Amino acid sequence: MSDTIGSALAGRDLLKLGDLTGEELHQLLELAAQIKTRLARGECEYPLAHKRIGIIMQKPSLRTRVSFEAACGALGAQPIVLEGKGNAFSRGESVKDTVLTLERYLDALVLRTYEDSFIAEVAEHATIPVINALTDGFHPCQGLADLLTMKEHFGKLEGLTIAYVGDGSNNMAHTYLEAAALMRMNVRIGAPLGYHPDPAVLDAVEKIALNSGARILVTTDPVEAVKDARVVITDTWASMGQEDERERRLVDLESYQVNDELMAQAAPDAIFMHCLPAHRGEEVTDEVIDSDASCVFDEAENRLHAQAALLQSIVPV
Repeated sequence: MSDTIGSALAGRDLLKLGDLTGEELHQLLELAAQIKTRLARGECEYPLAHKRIGIIMQKPSLRTRVSFEAACGALGAQPIVLEGKGNAFSRGESVKDTVLTLERYLDALVLRTYEDSFIAEVAEHATIPVINALTDGFHPCQGLADLLTMKEHFGKLEGLTIAYVGDGSNNMAHTYLEAAALMRMNVRIGAPLGYHPDPAVLDAVEKIALNSGARILVTTDPVEAVKDARVVITDTWASMGQEDERERRLVDLESYQVNDELMAQAAPDAIFMHCLPAHRGEEVTDEVIDSDASCVFDEAENRLHAQAALLQSIVPV
């Protein structure tokens, strides 16, 4: 299976989950599960030995950097990290010239940045694979890890109902919409007016859902979103770059907090997920994130395995 998915994705970019078919996404998750089992057994295979992976961090992150570096190590690849003021695009050189230089050294490029238009420009100039490690619009690597976590807990994804509550206009909401449409899941977004998904993203995923049979609901009622759902998800209400909006967002979203009362509306076996970092007492209470239903550290671990599967499949050997 790993050879099949590797040959299908080798050399391709991953800027959003919508770049994949449902079958490709399924096979990536299968490979991630295989890698996780292998690493737990201490089995060493280095399919990317002598490969070099550039990891450019224009936005700081704990989980993204460590999980990608660890994934590179597990595959035998060399990670080369450029971050902060010393990142590859910090010196005023054109994007084209920077990319054409980097690809002489690297076999793939992982980029955590802001605008989706920027990573699209990088991918346009690059002949090596480009992986989106987070943009304002999408977070496909977190989406892969979260799907792996859901599959571990419930055995399958098709037909699963997930509820995302909070800022429905952010990159995680968009990613869950794509994931659900591709994997024949049902997704409900509970968010106030002004925080609903980008209409272009919603239109694209609804077209996918027509073929897959997924059901999509966007509502202003958090209880309607969560009712009988088996996965309840939230995210921070003010992401990096939104600090000036923080106080307004706390007021606008306060009734969308995931607490015991809201979790009680979900299915009895529901799990809680959050991509972290969490702002305890804001989007989620301590009681929920520390409960037996919480899978936040499972999904954090699964970043490593999902990204290892992605790198193994995308980097040409």
